[in-house]
Amino acid sequence: MVQINDNYLKLPGSYLFSMIGQKVSTYAEANPDKKLIRLGIGDVTLPLVPAITSALEKAVVEMGQERTFRGYAPDLGYAFLRTAIAKHDFQDRGCDISADEVFVSDGAKCDSGNIQEIFSVDNKIAVCDPVYPVYVDTNVMAGRTGTYDVTSETWSDVIYMPCTKENNFAPELPKKTPDMIYLCFPNNPTGSTIHKAMLQTWVDYANQVGAIIIYDAAYEAYISEKDVPHSIYECEGAKTCAIELRSFSKNAGFTGVRLGATIVPKELERGGVSLHALWARRHGTKYNGAPYIIQRAGEAVYSEAGKAQLKEQIAYYMKNAKVIRDGLASAGYTVSGGINAPYIWMKTPEGMSSWAFFDYLLEEANVVGTPGSGFGPSGEGYFRLTAFGSYENTVAAIGRIKKM
Repeated sequence: MVQINDNYLKLPGSYLFSMIGQKVSTYAEANPDKKLIRLGIGDVTLPLVPAITSALEKAVVEMGQERTFRGYAPDLGYAFLRTAIAKHDFQDRGCDISADEVFVSDGAKCDSGNIQEIFSVDNKIAVCDPVYPVYVDTNVMAGRTGTYDVTSETWSDVIYMPCTKENNFAPELPKKTPDMIYLCFPNNPTGSTIHKAMLQTWVDYANQVGAIIIYDAAYEAYISEKDVPHSIYECEGAKTCAIELRSFSKNAGFTGVRLGATIVPKELERGGVSLHALWARRHGTKYNGAPYIIQRAGEAVYSEAGKAQLKEQIAYYMKNAKVIRDGLASAGYTVSGGINAPYIWMKTPEGMSSWAFFDYLLEEANVVGTPGSGFGPSGEGYFRLTAFGSYENTVAAIGRIKKM
């Protein structure tokens, strides 16, 4: 009889945002007269900018003509997009990343889950706490995390790095030595960032102990402060210890279009084995490449018109972030984030649990957010709101919360 992968049975409950979706759907069906404002899931709401839609339209026309039709995309990505990513996201920032170190995909979420496949299940992972759930859940599926403790809501073989108010929601170097370290800055869910000197400390540490950093830079376009790095490769020595994940979802509105990239430097080796070669082998075997029309849209992100139009979109979302942050602070809530990231991390009032506050906010203000405990045990007592709604809805939501 066939045997299943029983690691999946170890996963507690549903995926966080599936749980939220179910609770919201149930409430909406029971209260059809209520107008819900959703500031929970980090999904963009502004449409694709003209530079991108024009590129899509042009590429669609090409696909409808025999002379310019294209079939399978190169599994590692078209050269025109890999070159654009290498130049604009890295070389222009002084990072020595070449086009052949860029692997195009259909999104950073997929890559953040898939990247662990090239590593042994015996490796110990370290994660920030709270953390984007995909990092932990995919390692559970692989059998790398040990057993789950329901009381502490932790895995026995995972090294947790608490991110709390006391350390400004930035992790400290772990006491136990990990093999793989997941870092995300600007951070999801807390919205925190670290300066270049602190990130350099992580790079130096990883090189010293032989660990690999999986660096999620999905929100780098929202950085506004100086000395906050946009890429881990701004740090000396990062090419021998770090893999970077890039996304077009939040900087260019591609959540429904799907495009991302993973950077694996050719210098990155462990045990005499090239991780660049391993990822290329995995990518080529299991992935048929992002569609041509989508990659042309990605190329348009780096055009002068694309850059200008997307700068306006990011400013729009960060205006929302300021409304949320300032509004909550004026109402007496303790808040952080919302400066270099589109997420606001707030402390729940009066010792209320994260899920209790979720229900309270949904029922009393008809506003949807994300319980902090869904991101890990150190998220208990906190709550995440996103700036990706419309400005009008954002203002209305904060007005409702202030009246509670």
